Amino acid sequence: MASRTSEKNSRQNRIAEMRRAEKARDRRNKIIAISVSTAVVAGLIGFGSWVIMEQKQKDRDTAAARKAPVDGEQSWDAKKLGRNHVETPVKYEMNPPVGGDHNPRWMNCNGDVYKNPVPEVNAVHSLEHGAVWVTYNDKAAKADVDALAGKVGKTPYTLMSPDKEQAGAIMLSAWGKQLTVEKADDPRVAQFFTKYVQGPQTPEPGAACTNGLGEK
Repeated sequence: MASRTSEKNSRQNRIAEMRRAEKARDRRNKIIAISVSTAVVAGLIGFGSWVIMEQKQKDRDTAAARKAPVDGEQSWDAKKLGRNHVETPVKYEMNPPVGGDHNPRWMNCNGDVYKNPVPEVNAVHSLEHGAVWVTYNDKAAKADVDALAGKVGKTPYTLMSPDKEQAGAIMLSAWGKQLTVEKADDPRVAQFFTKYVQGPQTPEPGAACTNGLGEK
């Protein structure tokens, strides 16, 4: 009888010990889970704060770049540039044109690179929507043309086309603004893009650069 009682007590003690060990494991697992979760949340908050700070810095840099003048650019009084939609030919005072009356249909300018000259009256409408128009003549080196095509191809609100009649080898035009450069790696090219792609000169910011006129 005493032996059975001893065995029963021993079994109960083992069960109680197992339960205590199980509870201890549960507590450790909860502590680990809470610690890991806290670390993850803290990491996410820290990363989110870093992303926000980085974006704010980029916004400040872009704002500063848009205020800084582009060395050598030409400007026209935007208030004096016509903005009427016309179906007739338009004679522009500069080549390529940087504004004026234009066709109701714009050239597609979602990073579109055209192999042939485009109608000025349609390209000017693209400028009204905030596009930068890159043009080049036979003086431009093929390597520079290819480099500019790559830049335009990955930049919304830009278009590119040849223009044999223009004076400069490479010319960048926005509404009321124009820059002439000799090489694609001229740092003013990037500055012009930063400042004028959907820049403050845009008469119709946010207007479409797709569903317009494309290359035939």
